[in-house]
Amino acid sequence: MPTTRILNSTMFHRELGTGHPIVFLHGNPTSSYLWRHVMPAVSSGRRLAPDLIGMGESGKPDLAYTFDDHARYLDAWIDALGLDSIVLVGHDWGGALAFDWATRHPGRVRGLAFMETIVKPMAWEEFPEGGRDLFRSIKTPGVGETMILDNNAFLTQLLPFTVASGLGDDDLKVYLDPYPTPESRRPLLQWPRSMPLGGEPADIVARIERYDTWLAASTEVPKLLLAFQPGPGAMMGPEIVDWCANNIAELEIEQLGLAGHHAPEDQPEAIAAAVRDWASRHALL
Repeated sequence: MPTTRILNSTMFHRELGTGHPIVFLHGNPTSSYLWRHVMPAVSSGRRLAPDLIGMGESGKPDLAYTFDDHARYLDAWIDALGLDSIVLVGHDWGGALAFDWATRHPGRVRGLAFMETIVKPMAWEEFPEGGRDLFRSIKTPGVGETMILDNNAFLTQLLPFTVASGLGDDDLKVYLDPYPTPESRRPLLQWPRSMPLGGEPADIVARIERYDTWLAASTEVPKLLLAFQPGPGAMMGPEIVDWCANNIAELEIEQLGLAGHHAPEDQPEAIAAAVRDWASRHALL
């Protein structure tokens, strides 16, 4: 699997096939391994899935791991590989990074597919009730460090819980191995602290509002929302899906089966088929 020198570090990615690039972006606390069953089943195009900086098998430079840090390294990785006319497929924060990249590079994106991601800033009351206390705790100084850095709760507890079909020990080990120390888990803490809830963090809210403006106006770019029967930890319920239908231009919505928040673990074949069929209809690959 390729590793590419990026800025002052390295980024790892998985790759299959040839043709127009389709880039799969993971979120927290996973890696490109999330797409291991989806990428082969899409079956056409040059399929690439990076590990975000500080995550998976990518380098672990001394960063704050803010959204801007991830965006800078993703930009540099895309440019280092010479990718253009890209179809982006994003999950969780990978979806937010996809929206952000497309907003800043509107002439280089052919299409966007997304699932279980951050489509708008939310009031706390809009966030799934089951996750409110958890995210308030993670955002609390000291408490979040104990939970995520010391106890590794995001990987040992939350990740297995949010896979409806269960996550095998071998698969969990792949996700666990890159984070042997509290310091190595800094990205896993920074991501939930970046969740745009109640108007904070203001810089993330502003960044999302910018990409919402682009999503509403970009009639030339086909988009696909993969929606699921909500399983454990799901964050895009019917109200959010309806919001997307009313606020995102050129959007198609594909309703799939039961899935937890980490839907590519639960429904890889259905996701691949939906992306493949959508891309074929729009001659994207």
